[in-house]
Amino acid sequence: MTPDEGFPTDRRSPVGSPVIRGDATIAGERAREAVTFDPADPESVELAAEVVAAFATEPAADADQWYMLRGAAACAALVRATGTYKAAAETAGDGVTVPFIRKWARVHDLPRPIRLQVAQGRIAPSAAKHIARLTGEARYHLAWATLDHDLTVRQVRSIASEVNRGRSVDEALADVGFEPGRLRLTLPPTVYREVRRRAAIEGVEPDELVAAALEAQFG
Repeated sequence: MTPDEGFPTDRRSPVGSPVIRGDATIAGERAREAVTFDPADPESVELAAEVVAAFATEPAADADQWYMLRGAAACAALVRATGTYKAAAETAGDGVTVPFIRKWARVHDLPRPIRLQVAQGRIAPSAAKHIARLTGEARYHLAWATLDHDLTVRQVRSIASEVNRGRSVDEALADVGFEPGRLRLTLPPTVYREVRRRAAIEGVEPDELVAAALEAQFG
């Protein structure tokens, strides 16, 4: 199984579609407010331009993750409709820059598992912007490290910059004192006892046993 076949590293759902924003099991009452931005519909593109213009001037402190995900969707739809970041910025109007459009369109392009963490408030949108600067599996590595190590936005930005300069994400994490792949698990007591028992019999550490079991399950 290749990474692309098993683990999409970018968006697979239609651009501008409220896949997460419109899911009541995730967004609750906010799902009713979800807007679809259709790049092929002139009226929808016009709405996207209006949303982007407002989004670009909204103080970050006053915006929640749902507002930011909607703004990201509008940015991505505007890019798809106009063809370039520059054209999208020009369509949105004064005060909207190419870097602004680019960084939020990239957030919209993140794979669903990472966007879910943003929607649930576990990864800040401001951190997601830097995760989205990466490509491929590095996006997942940095996203999960953000959760497991409570990385600050500044740390996420620094690590993303190091990776874009040629370092591997694991090296960049290790350089700032974070161990890639380290995850604390809480197991039911019966499972815990059995893991410990089998690890002792086989002469391995519990994490080796768990890793082998998970590899067999996911493989």
